[in-house]
Amino acid sequence: MTTAQPFPQDFIWGVATSCYQIEGAAEEDGRGESIWDRFAKTPGKVIDGSNGDVACDHYHRFADDVALMKSLKVPAYRFSIAWPRIIPAGRGPINQKGLDFYARLVDALLEAGIRPFATLYHWDLPQALEDEGGWSRRSTAEAFVPYVEAVLDRLGDRVSDWITHNEPWCASMLGYERGIHAPGVVDKGRAIAASHHLLLSHGWAMAAIRAKCPRAQAGITLNLGPMLPASESAADHDAARHADGHFNRWFLDPVHGRGYPDDMVRDYVALGALPAAGMTMVQPGDLEAIAAKADFLGVNYYNRSIFRSEAIPEADNEPVVRSLAPASEWTEMGWEVYPPGLHQTLMRVHLHYGPRKMYVTENGCSYSTGPDAQGRVADSRRVAFFRDHLLAARRAIADGAPLAGYFAWSLMDN
Repeated sequence: MTTAQPFPQDFIWGVATSCYQIEGAAEEDGRGESIWDRFAKTPGKVIDGSNGDVACDHYHRFADDVALMKSLKVPAYRFSIAWPRIIPAGRGPINQKGLDFYARLVDALLEAGIRPFATLYHWDLPQALEDEGGWSRRSTAEAFVPYVEAVLDRLGDRVSDWITHNEPWCASMLGYERGIHAPGVVDKGRAIAASHHLLLSHGWAMAAIRAKCPRAQAGITLNLGPMLPASESAADHDAARHADGHFNRWFLDPVHGRGYPDDMVRDYVALGALPAAGMTMVQPGDLEAIAAKADFLGVNYYNRSIFRSEAIPEADNEPVVRSLAPASEWTEMGWEVYPPGLHQTLMRVHLHYGPRKMYVTENGCSYSTGPDAQGRVADSRRVAFFRDHLLAARRAIADGAPLAGYFAWSLMDN
């Protein structure tokens, strides 16, 4: 029998949210329209037609939400700041009422003894900037810097932990390649340009944080996960290589000073998503800016993916040796529950990229089990999910990964 090893004494435990998903107050106190406001209100884009106009009403109820966290003895809270609330048109005048809200939130957190982790961008680009081309244009990265500086000027004396971007893969690839996230564009070339400009704005934001808040800790959050071949065939391995490059390495490599993966640039050229000259949007100094030294890497982990090649006929491929768990073991988001993937992801990042420190900045599951007559939820699946993923995280620490904290997704339903 083995004795369970505790987490380090200084390990940071927290919960996480995002502004559009919880705040509401979409048209109050000078907030501008975001791409998610426009996208969610476009017929057919959201299955049930819901939007963030009210959401969890956190904008009006933040004091109650902070009190709830205090009652739960939550040590840290990761939240995001809405660019359209601070600079409604994306560039130009600063909306002081927007800054006032986040100042009140931070003050309430500190008074409750809760450590604030602020994310500067969680997908809600001002619609006015999208009307000019959005993240596929360099000018959006340029506009990001004054917004970041305005937030730092107001909150930098009280917030010591900053995340520049949340999941730039989602913002670029789901938003501009697949069109299933805002702004709903389907254009692989624009998605690749968006990915670069998102990372570039990360680098510029890091420089602003270093200049204005030299004692702060700062980094970026990437969504990561294992991309595995369905069989041992060369074709399946190549499909998994491409998926890994698209999802993981395209973002991990440049932020760790390696530039964009050569194999993926070749793939994108072959697909017609890039010109023969490759990443022509990259200007001198861009890669150096993106590789700004970070204090930590945020890792969002939810699931793994398995790939079967479509490049050869199924009859010519090798037998499948790896497949997802039965659907009965998936969350209600349609995602497989695979705790070993968290350990695999943390160890891969640790061994191949060597960040100084890592946080699991999101990990959680979607289940809709309701309360019983006594108001209690028999939430056994969620309990098992967190237990098994925390065991995987603890194993990664034991194996040498510099994991320093874990934030559960999410504080509240949204």
